[in-house]
Amino acid sequence: MDGLIMAAQIITALAILVTLHELGHFLAARMFGIKVEKFYLFFDAWNIKLFKFKKGDTEYGIGWLPLGGYVKIAGMVDESLDAEQLKKAPEPWEFRSKPAWQRLIVMLGGIIVNLILGFIIFILHTWYYGEAKLPMDKIQTGIHAQEVGYEIGLRDGDFITGVNGKKVTYFEDLKAPSVFLDGGNYYDVVRNGENLKIEIPSDIIDKISEKKNSLFDLVMPCDVDSVLIGLSADKAGIKKGDKIIELNDTSVAYFHQLAERLPFYVNKKIPLKVLRNQDTVALTASLDETAKLGFMKNDIYMSSYEIFNYGFAKSIPVGINRAYQSLADNVKGLKKLVTGKLDPRKSIQSPIGIATMFGAQWVWARFWILTGLLSLVLAIMNLLPIPALDGGHVVFLLVEMIKGKPLSDKFMQVMQVIGMVLLLSLMAFAFGNDIFKIFLK
Repeated sequence: MDGLIMAAQIITALAILVTLHELGHFLAARMFGIKVEKFYLFFDAWNIKLFKFKKGDTEYGIGWLPLGGYVKIAGMVDESLDAEQLKKAPEPWEFRSKPAWQRLIVMLGGIIVNLILGFIIFILHTWYYGEAKLPMDKIQTGIHAQEVGYEIGLRDGDFITGVNGKKVTYFEDLKAPSVFLDGGNYYDVVRNGENLKIEIPSDIIDKISEKKNSLFDLVMPCDVDSVLIGLSADKAGIKKGDKIIELNDTSVAYFHQLAERLPFYVNKKIPLKVLRNQDTVALTASLDETAKLGFMKNDIYMSSYEIFNYGFAKSIPVGINRAYQSLADNVKGLKKLVTGKLDPRKSIQSPIGIATMFGAQWVWARFWILTGLLSLVLAIMNLLPIPALDGGHVVFLLVEMIKGKPLSDKFMQVMQVIGMVLLLSLMAFAFGNDIFKIFLK
């Protein structure tokens, strides 16, 4: 069921983004009187279509392969490689008969729509959901260093006070993408009264991606906020308000200590002690293969978060800034990938990997922010100067405008084939990489 929910979310997000991206090309083409022969959501590979109808000169439909979509613009060298059409004399309603500046706008149409959509989603998300941030001056317990955090030198109980000698206002600022992407950064840490500098490695994103965990979290006491009915904690008699203090005769002070020790007792009975009011109560829990008791911990900082609710007018600049920062961070990440500073095996994801970002529960706030982020990423990726992508066509059109004459159809067809081979190879790598990770896990 978890897999189905994740698949449904990524397919829904792609359907929205691909449809609007192709609509950008479609509307720009029609604006200049260019005939659009097909408009398809998802690919109808081997001519297999789930649904189709024709209206005017255009066939609309849904293909079976949810990896993108396309519009087939008459007289354009595209992935269809329709050489027969190009042998004929150009018709006035064909792409190739239009001025270069008009063709340039058509090719940029999808990218522009994805950029606008991404900014709109961030604005509306800010307006509807607001923002929740934890002030640094409310933090009392220090951090729990997860695996990657421990590797770079962080330790449980550390207090991170800032970045590069500058104090930050909110806890979320410590994990801002720019902290990981800019390079040469360090955390300001207080450990047992001593001030330390913990360097943030340039490959920190690779490490986090490889380990599939966060860098650090706040330390939480092992207090029970609620118990999930029918699971181990409920069957063992754990109640709301209990504090777990002992696991198999070993004291437990914090929630992360409990979570780290439970996997050693899979499919076993385990003695527990909880503090209930002023009494110590001995219990026994039976763990299944999930190694989880089945309770929600009490977030002691929940009431400390500052909630920022914005009116629609205020949401516009705040949302634009959030979208711009996300766009800039992705450009930085792409630059690191191209220059070899990020490992493609850990940074490139197929829809399989992206689906896991949405999670096994359909949370609309998360769905929309990820859809907005993917819209911006789609715009960036399509702008890359790779033949077969919009960016490749843009480069060829700019060359044509500089030369004053179009590039030959033969050259365009060869470059289109090269681009398609590159994209298919990249897609095969991404899918193979994600599948390998699943089996490795």
